[in-house]
Amino acid sequence: MPAEENPSGAACAPMFRHIAATVEFNKLRKRLLRHMRQAMADFSMLAPEPGRPRQKWLIALSGGKDSYGLLALLLDLQWRGMLPVELLACNLDQGQPDFPKHILPDYLRRNGIAHRIEYQDTYTIVTDRLEQTQTYCSLCSRLRRGILYRIAREEQCSALVLGHHRDDVLETFFMNMFHGGRLAAMPAKLRNDEGDMLVLRPLIYAAEEDLAKFAAYMQFPVIPCNLCGSQDGLQRQAMKSMLTEIEKHMPGRKDIMIRALGNIRPSHLLDKTLFDFTALAG
Repeated sequence: MPAEENPSGAACAPMFRHIAATVEFNKLRKRLLRHMRQAMADFSMLAPEPGRPRQKWLIALSGGKDSYGLLALLLDLQWRGMLPVELLACNLDQGQPDFPKHILPDYLRRNGIAHRIEYQDTYTIVTDRLEQTQTYCSLCSRLRRGILYRIAREEQCSALVLGHHRDDVLETFFMNMFHGGRLAAMPAKLRNDEGDMLVLRPLIYAAEEDLAKFAAYMQFPVIPCNLCGSQDGLQRQAMKSMLTEIEKHMPGRKDIMIRALGNIRPSHLLDKTLFDFTALAG
C-alpha cells in the first residue's frame, strides 16, 4: 500500500492522513497499538485456522468510538505490515429511529475501506417482544451477533472482531460476580457454538479513556448508541460507576484488576472442578 502523509509530513495509513501528529497523539496511538499487539500475542489471534488458506476478519462497526478505534488501529497495523489479514468492516443497520444511514458508508468510502452495510430491522423485533420499560440491549445484542455470524460466513471470514475494551471486561466480571454468582468476564478469543467462527477482542487491554481520547483526535463521526430509546442496563452502569470511584481513589487499580484476570490460582478459590481438593487429604 503506498504511504500517505498527514499534515506533519509523516507517512501514515489513510485514516490518519488528516491528523496532526502531535507528541500527545503519537504517544496515545503507540500505547493503543502496543496493547492491541500484546492481546494478539497473548491469545494467539493470528494463529492460522486449519483448512483456511488465508485469514479474513469481519470488523463489527457500530459507529461508536470503540469500534471506530478498533478499525483504525487494525488498519494501522495492516498498513505497517504487522497484520497479514484481510479486513472487512461491517455495519448492521438495525432499523433504529433516526439512524443516520449515510454517515458510515460515506466515511468508509472516503477512506477507501472495504466494507459491507447490512440492513436488518431487529428494532421492530425487539420492541414487539419487550415492554418499553425493559432494557433492549441484551436481546438486541443476541440478534445482532447472529446476523454478524451469517455475514462473516457469507464473506468467508475466519473471525468476527469486536471492539470491547478493558473497562467492558471489568464491568462484565463484576456483573457476573455480583448478579450471576460466578467468576467470568469477556474472553479475548473464543469459538462460537457452531464451531466455525472465532470471536476476537483485540482491544481487551485498552482503556476506555484512551479510546475516547483517540476518537476525539481522529474526529470520528460517532453515531449515538441510544437511538433506540432504551436506557442503558442499570446493572452495567452501576459497575461502571463503582470502577470509576475505585480508580479515582486508587489510580491504576483497573490495570491491576485486568492483570489479575490473567493470574488465576485455582487452589485458592472454591471451585472443586478446577482443583482436586480431595488429593490434599492425608
